[in-house]
Amino acid sequence: MASPKIALLGNPNSGKTTLYNRLANANQKTGNFSGVTVERRATKTTFLNQEIELVDLPGTYTLFSTALDEQIVYSELLSPKTRPDLAVVVVDKTLLRRSLFLLTQVMDLGIPCVVAFSMVDSAAKAGIEIDIKKFTESTGLHAVEINSRTGYGIEALKKLVLKVERKQPKEILNDFIYESLLRKPTEQRNAYGAFLNQTHCDVLAGNAAFCLDLHRQEILKRYDFIDGLLAYTGVERVEERVVKTPFWADKYILHNVWGYVILLTILFLVFQAVYNFASYPMDLIDEGVSSIATWLSSSLPSGPLTSLLTDGIIAGIGGVVIFIPQIAFLFIVLSIMEESGYMARVIYLMDSIMTKFGMSGRSIVPLVSASACAIPAIMSARSIDNWKERLITIMVTPFISCSARLPVYAILIALAVPDVTILGVFNLKGLVFLGLYLLGVFAAFASALIMKMVFKPQDSSFLMMELPQYRLPEYKKILGNALEKCQSFVFEAGKIILAISILLWVLASYGPGNQMEVAAEKAAIEAGKLQLDEVESDRLIQSYALEASYAGHFGKAIEPAIKPLGYDWKIGIALITSFAAREVFVGTLATIYSVGEEEETTLIEKMRAQKWPSTGLPVYTLATAISLLVFYAFAMQCMSTLAIVKKETNSWKWPTIQFIYMTIVAYASSFVCYQIFS
Repeated sequence: MASPKIALLGNPNSGKTTLYNRLANANQKTGNFSGVTVERRATKTTFLNQEIELVDLPGTYTLFSTALDEQIVYSELLSPKTRPDLAVVVVDKTLLRRSLFLLTQVMDLGIPCVVAFSMVDSAAKAGIEIDIKKFTESTGLHAVEINSRTGYGIEALKKLVLKVERKQPKEILNDFIYESLLRKPTEQRNAYGAFLNQTHCDVLAGNAAFCLDLHRQEILKRYDFIDGLLAYTGVERVEERVVKTPFWADKYILHNVWGYVILLTILFLVFQAVYNFASYPMDLIDEGVSSIATWLSSSLPSGPLTSLLTDGIIAGIGGVVIFIPQIAFLFIVLSIMEESGYMARVIYLMDSIMTKFGMSGRSIVPLVSASACAIPAIMSARSIDNWKERLITIMVTPFISCSARLPVYAILIALAVPDVTILGVFNLKGLVFLGLYLLGVFAAFASALIMKMVFKPQDSSFLMMELPQYRLPEYKKILGNALEKCQSFVFEAGKIILAISILLWVLASYGPGNQMEVAAEKAAIEAGKLQLDEVESDRLIQSYALEASYAGHFGKAIEPAIKPLGYDWKIGIALITSFAAREVFVGTLATIYSVGEEEETTLIEKMRAQKWPSTGLPVYTLATAISLLVFYAFAMQCMSTLAIVKKETNSWKWPTIQFIYMTIVAYASSFVCYQIFS
């Protein structure tokens, strides 16, 4: 016997995904703004020892929408293959009139329903109460009040889901629709069906006015039913007053001048704090990794396996683990912004700007989300109705600096930017860090403006969204989210880095024939002629041997193309491997520079010791560091992002254009920067 399928439905920001997490013991992303869920999520779980299939569908205000993510809901409910056995409709108790509109549409589809009233604490403060018994009498639906954060009402909901009789609910307006269409020609009946499911435009043509008029009548009839239901269940129209009464801070946060000042100030303080607070644990981790590698080298017998462990695996993974404090702090701040309700204000604030660049106000959700990861950010662009606006958003989103760039920025800033303060307060490294993020924002908007002129979107969409109530973020949820993100970063990136570190160690430790041995002998003779001390002699020998390895041959092959940017062949190898994931750049350098080097030195010290063989000058000058920072700010170096762009656009055309365009911008910008600062 197949497990019953239970679908979760509700308006955006109604608490639906939080309920899903509670019921499924999952950890899906939630936030105090709309557009968090952009695709269906399903899992098998148990309710009171009975297995069920639980499906979380994107938030929607109506079943008849042109937005891609909301069409997922419509298709899921109508298709015989995916139609749920029962729907749990989450109704925001502070916004009953709007939330119940969706419920009436689900009821008219004939899907058995259970109603979960959410936001009960906020409703109680606003004086909103509903008679559950009378609600059941009027609708024929069982209902329960819940608080997914505290767990209140969750067990009662599970019991209702399992015990409620799965009969077809009352039809609200089907009689009205059928009567309105009964005496109409077949063409008009087909046209209205096409209008509701957004298909067969040829059938709809010529009947648009009829369809819109009937749809308006249908909407008014639904609200007439809802108003009568609320009056019968004792609900006064106080929710309108609650929603429209702004919090006093919105006077400044949403101001067309002060709002942007506040936003930039918050970002400025965040990036200052990232460096000031995270530097101490980062130093401890860096020293700890070096100490572990040194201890293993001295404790284990010398040989290939010990070298693989210390020079390959530990060096590569350690190059990423060091950045956990910065990533954790960044995600903590982002979570606070989302949970408090401030992120929704940012979306509203930026709407007027986005439309000038050929994007929608909803585009700010992908652009803000991209600071964590471009992949879910690009998927969230599904909420944008207009195809050209959605395409522009998808194309420019990877310019926003994601968390994977953070390790690259951190290591290069630590290497090249002095540890000084400006005006005795502001850390220069934090200012550079903020500048790189703003550089990505500038590139995204500049590119969007160019694409607007190329694509020429005719009609701009408009933003319609709610501003959620301000909430005090729960520290457990904030810390849990940061922990989950750090674990994902370490383990997901760790898989790639581990594989690449082992491969790089092999390529850097072995070479064609006896070329490495010959190169080492040549270096020893040259060191003798130059009368180098033992340390310098060993470094020269290892450098010659590495150059003669397989990795050296590969790096030398691409060096002519990257030397104008200030990069040597070792940096070139790191550039190539980081196409798997940007953060691999640091792990690659850690592996390459660890082969044959003293393990007690940190990665930054090893990078500072690198010199051009022809001149003896340092490789990592200020010009080289700036060139690399700019390259990684602009380059599309993430195969997973390219794959998701292909999926969202249903074509390899757009990710190919995106990759070529971003690579050209990165190369040209890095070349100019290197020439200016050399």
